[in-house]
Amino acid sequence: MNNLFSLEGKTIIFTGGAGNLGRTMVKALLEYGANVAVPDIADRFDESFDEYKKNGKLFFVETDLSKTESIKECFKTVFEKYGAINVLVNCAAYGGGAGGKGAEHRIEYIEDSLWEGGIDGTLNVSFRCMREVLPYFYKVGGGNIINFGSMYGLSAPDLTIYGGKGVPSPPFYGAGKAGLIQLTRYAASALANRNIRVNSLSPGPFPNITPATDMEFIERLSNKTMLKRTGKPEELNGAIVFLCSDASSYMTGENITVDGGMTHFV
Repeated sequence: MNNLFSLEGKTIIFTGGAGNLGRTMVKALLEYGANVAVPDIADRFDESFDEYKKNGKLFFVETDLSKTESIKECFKTVFEKYGAINVLVNCAAYGGGAGGKGAEHRIEYIEDSLWEGGIDGTLNVSFRCMREVLPYFYKVGGGNIINFGSMYGLSAPDLTIYGGKGVPSPPFYGAGKAGLIQLTRYAASALANRNIRVNSLSPGPFPNITPATDMEFIERLSNKTMLKRTGKPEELNGAIVFLCSDASSYMTGENITVDGGMTHFV
């Protein structure tokens, strides 16, 4: 019996694949047999990925995702190396669009440049990659796009849990992610006749916990979920393998949430 979740023979471009959550998902895709190309400004993979690089399964491509020409060159390079691009995963975000990173969240103090940069780093970057991958999907007779939404593309943050210490998610992050979920649905409708599926995956709370993390905040955040805890990076692996594989072949226009029940909890 064939492995329903096998990714053998598939070439996946995974933007944001060198990030904290991205690295874990990339390794899962590699373990299921995919060729994975990761565009990024810098190679942040540790030595545990060296063997995948040596055998050609993992391919890092230095790319500036804020520039269309850089994306075009990346996709051209990947296609020439593997002879196909089958799946695009849009997980990259930057600037304020990466979830805040200290960005101003008070609406009255957000200047145009910050707002526009946040939307570019959350929504526009994925649009550019979607647009530029389509000619390569047309060459192979179809394709599959997975966009990364967020719990804050579905619901507003509870600003009271930050307790004056943490920095709340800025409004342009949620606005961009909500827009990306809608773009997913639009593209699913527009591209279905070209045998291209488009879905989104919206993680809930997956904080990168370090010795400097405010654990009282983590506890408050955990209590906003049904499962009373935050997510572990590997808990996104099942969803991303499912969406990238033929196991999801009759799905398009969907948004899958992996959030411990957070967006359904009153």
